[in-house]
Amino acid sequence: MPADYAEVLQLLGRQGDFGEGVLRVNLPRNDLRVTVADVSTPIPFGFGGWLALTKGDASMDVLMGDLVLLEGEVNPVMSALLENGLDVTALHNHFFWEQPRIFYMHVHGHGRAADLARRIRPALALFTKPALTPLPGAAPPELRLDAKQLSTIIRYPGVATGAVYKITVGRPDLDVREMGALINSRMGLNTWAAFTGTMDDAAIAGDFAMLEPEVTPVLKVLRQRGFDVVAIHHHMTSARPVVIFLHYWGRGKAVTLAESLRAALDITNPRKLQ
Repeated sequence: MPADYAEVLQLLGRQGDFGEGVLRVNLPRNDLRVTVADVSTPIPFGFGGWLALTKGDASMDVLMGDLVLLEGEVNPVMSALLENGLDVTALHNHFFWEQPRIFYMHVHGHGRAADLARRIRPALALFTKPALTPLPGAAPPELRLDAKQLSTIIRYPGVATGAVYKITVGRPDLDVREMGALINSRMGLNTWAAFTGTMDDAAIAGDFAMLEPEVTPVLKVLRQRGFDVVAIHHHMTSARPVVIFLHYWGRGKAVTLAESLRAALDITNPRKLQ
């Protein structure tokens, strides 16, 4: 990890990891207890924010991130970002029927790594809280899904976090750059799907990264397969080519959900695992 990125983690008081030229800092909302359509939903299912930094031209770093906010936090956080010279590039929902109501704010900036960390700290201080301590005697949530079977159907590997299995798929076919820096999967240019529940009764939520001509074909597949589309938006205001993102949610048998996801994924990511 570059020394200036280690300094960023120290300034933010957070842990992170470095890979593919990107520092990734996770900001999970462990202070929240969320339900979606009256179903208790784990935080890794889609309520974890993040920040990412990578090196651009002229010794400048590029910062991107996605902050998970309650309704009352949106405008104070936005003001703190703008007052410290950072850009807000998107504000949207990821879910319907969630309680409490949650919004997602995309942040963007250029500068020296340590300076960017100092500029974003006032916004983070408005909503980030220490992780909640588990209840005495409470067992950690366990994955009740067949991760291997889901990965075989979708043809991409995933990662289990508690009761959630998440598969992230990059768009290596796209050359999106900012200040000379490649905006890759770790910087947020990706499609992802999170599963929770059981093989007989699962929920899925996620995000598709699409070129403009891919939007309608993906929408048709998701709707034909019974998925709810809950948002269509951008994340980056100056990216070329234009990348559109959409969020979806579904419930049913895990195998059926995975097969439906694969059908939509074939439009944007036809590569298969060997």
